[in-house]
Amino acid sequence: MPSSTSALTLLLTLAAALGLMVWLMAAPWLQRRRRARLRAQAFPQAWRRILRRRFPLLQRLPADLQLRLKQEMQVFLAEKPIIGCGGLTVTDEMRVTIAAQACLPLLGAHRGYYPQLKQILLYPGAFVVDRLHQAPGLAEVQMEQRRALAGESWVQGQVLLSWQDVLAGAMDPSDGRNVVIHEFAHQLDQAKGYANGAPLLGSTAAYRRWSRVMQNEFDALRQRLAWGEQDGLIDAYGATDPAEFFAVTSELFFERPGELAQAHPALYGQLSSFYKLNPLSWH
Repeated sequence: MPSSTSALTLLLTLAAALGLMVWLMAAPWLQRRRRARLRAQAFPQAWRRILRRRFPLLQRLPADLQLRLKQEMQVFLAEKPIIGCGGLTVTDEMRVTIAAQACLPLLGAHRGYYPQLKQILLYPGAFVVDRLHQAPGLAEVQMEQRRALAGESWVQGQVLLSWQDVLAGAMDPSDGRNVVIHEFAHQLDQAKGYANGAPLLGSTAAYRRWSRVMQNEFDALRQRLAWGEQDGLIDAYGATDPAEFFAVTSELFFERPGELAQAHPALYGQLSSFYKLNPLSWH
């Protein structure tokens, strides 16, 4: 017969396992309930004033999407810490301006609040990173290069942003350049653990359509650049790789949808299908 100590240990183990199972089953329900409470809260008047001053794109959105954006922002800001770096003190103006742009890609499809994202690191301006690159013609030689960046998205759960560039992107909603939309498009792409320009789409047929259109457009951009044509709608940085192409064209989708739909209708269609939004209908 087992000793009383062994029996007690077994009971405690079973109780712990049962408690863990109950918590795992209850956690999603508790999360949904907490998020529903956050969305139902009154949107702070101070935040409204920040949006009017710093985020003119809001005025293009239909009334239902304006309300939805504010609701999503309240959940986003409750769950995603924004940490100042380089001596920067983070203010509500910074938090609200970032959240408004980061939540735009969430308005159409229910895909969570960037579940892999743990924190946002905010710098006053462009920040310097070190990168290893293969030396030209020398496969065995790695060279370290320093680069100044406006933003970066990490698979490990961080987004790095320059406040100077965040503000510039928010204040001009028609230039097709928005570092927050760019980096959070990467977050959507990285939801599967890596970035390759094909975010989670839900079906094999959707992936086939996405791959055909995006690859054709990516190849066409690289060909135009090879011919010396630098003045196209899609920025040359999109030719870096498919992941950057998706992020760059996402910026255009939200900020210059009319031009993107006219010049690249199939590309616009794929982005509209993914985001479940049609910015062409926004005023």
